Amino acid sequence: MGIPLSLEPLTKAAFAQFGDVIEATPGAFHHINGGMVERYHDLATLALMAEGGRAGISIMRAKPYALPLEAAFLERHPLSSQAFIPMKGTTFIVVVAPPGPTVDLSGVRAFVARPGQGVNYAAGVWHHVLLPTEPCDFVVVDRIGSGPNCDKFVFEERARPIIPALTDMTTEVAA
Repeated sequence: MGIPLSLEPLTKAAFAQFGDVIEATPGAFHHINGGMVERYHDLATLALMAEGGRAGISIMRAKPYALPLEAAFLERHPLSSQAFIPMKGTTFIVVVAPPGPTVDLSGVRAFVARPGQGVNYAAGVWHHVLLPTEPCDFVVVDRIGSGPNCDKFVFEERARPIIPALTDMTTEVAA
């Protein structure tokens, strides 16, 4: 009954309206520590200090959902950005919608993050909870502070986005 989504490769250009893609882009580094380390610098714009908040680093241990999956809701953090960086080379699915008071179903998009990529959702961007393809720990950088910073939008049952299984995209994403 829901509305099928298409899976897109996660690229900086395609994801720009939702936040940042965190990845080590070939050639986009400078050497430090006597040339032994490549530093990929300033990869995401963090917004964490609103209303007395502070930056926090957490680990979330995520399990995969069975796909295809009907998305019942999306959430957003109006006071801050939120970054998710997998701690191992794994693929995960990112479902987002532009900021706004509610979710416009026509704006919901699904991306496939390949191993070596993370995401930073801009403040107010609607997003699905973590969707790894295998159990994975994620480093999360987000706002720690008081005040309401998590809104939930629940889809009507007949208008839920359907997140497809990761099948045909696997070879395309690996490229």
